[in-house]
Amino acid sequence: MTARTRAVTIRGTRYDVVLDKPTSIRLGRIRQSRTAPEQAVAQALRRLDLTYRRRNHGLPGSPDFANRRAAWAAFVHGCYWHRHSGCIKATTPTRNRDFWLAKFDDNRRRDRKAVRVLRKLGFSVVVVWECECADPARLERRLAKLGERRK
Repeated sequence: MTARTRAVTIRGTRYDVVLDKPTSIRLGRIRQSRTAPEQAVAQALRRLDLTYRRRNHGLPGSPDFANRRAAWAAFVHGCYWHRHSGCIKATTPTRNRDFWLAKFDDNRRRDRKAVRVLRKLGFSVVVVWECECADPARLERRLAKLGERRK
């Protein structure tokens, strides 16, 4: 097995990232849309009779679900990629540790900015964590806050 190195720049700092075949394959299998947590949120929104659009590229941060007329947005964050505090899934790889810490820090900074901008635009915003999707009742209670606005 041969590993190759690729230069990646994050916030002006250059990192040499080691890419080995198994890691590349494993990361390539990670879905980016229609994930199980997203599907759980979609089902909960339908049960709450909240209409939505997916993949809202025209809104800051491209929320996973949004209703522009009712002015709400929901992000579904993976605990690993978005660093859910205190969650067992929010681990940090030991290889290329500095690169990953910088990447995770950028992800969190970008997430905070998107929520802040949406709220300034008058949107209600809910961030749903991957691990919260295992409990449908709790998930519905969190998302019900979005529907309260339209009443």
